[in-house]
Amino acid sequence: MDLTILVLITLFAATVNGALGYGFSSLTVPVALLFYTNRILNPALVMVEVVINGYVLLINRQSVPHIWKRVLPILLGVLPGVMIGSYVLFMVQPAWLKFFTYFVLLPFILLQAAGVRKPIRAEKLVGVPFGMGIGTLYSVTTISGPPLALLFNNQGYAKQQFRAALSLIRVAESTLTAVAYYFLGLYSMDSAQLLPYIVPSVLVGIPLGTYLISRMDPEVFRRLCMSFDAVVVGFGMSRVLVELKLVPSPDAYSVLATVVAIDAYLLYRFFQKRRSFS
Repeated sequence: MDLTILVLITLFAATVNGALGYGFSSLTVPVALLFYTNRILNPALVMVEVVINGYVLLINRQSVPHIWKRVLPILLGVLPGVMIGSYVLFMVQPAWLKFFTYFVLLPFILLQAAGVRKPIRAEKLVGVPFGMGIGTLYSVTTISGPPLALLFNNQGYAKQQFRAALSLIRVAESTLTAVAYYFLGLYSMDSAQLLPYIVPSVLVGIPLGTYLISRMDPEVFRRLCMSFDAVVVGFGMSRVLVELKLVPSPDAYSVLATVVAIDAYLLYRFFQKRRSFS
């Protein structure tokens, strides 16, 4: 049953990634963490993401000359961040890693869903510390798309520049994380056994997403994906609160109920605004 769910969620996540240029990990991890620990799941996902991110960068390579100087400070921060995060993954209890994953991810998803944009004027000054945070988050959770997307949307990147900047940073972080995992001895047969169930989903989902986005409003598609992600992360947070015995079972699911209510309101407001402008 868990492998069937893994196939379905990675197919969906790969389709989203093919359409938007990000989303594979942020959609896969919240569901897959219900069945696997970070130490088993992360190495498998990182190996797949090296290929996915390389492909996305390849098809957006023409925009790289226009954005590489802007993202260079972030890239410089990614390396120490990956080193910190990989060590944390090696040392910390898996259940607390799940909690960290959901705790960090949920606010970014809801901020994106709310359409929050606050352009940062001192972009170069925040680049290195932001890159360290991204590198740490990615190497611990294999997730970095939501905070990166939030930053690039805030800074007014055009669509192709957005995809190129995102893929350039994610190629760096996934490659560095893959190397760090190797030196820490995190690769195992348990991780490798997940690949036959993930790779076919990616091979089907990436081109499918590229095809679908050409026939769908990108903003509507992105917004629906964020709604799905918010619900899944809210559910995952509720489950891990019970697992860590921080909140008793019935009360823990109030987190999920709150997330669903907030996202339903934001989704309603999104479509109301689109209707008023149409």
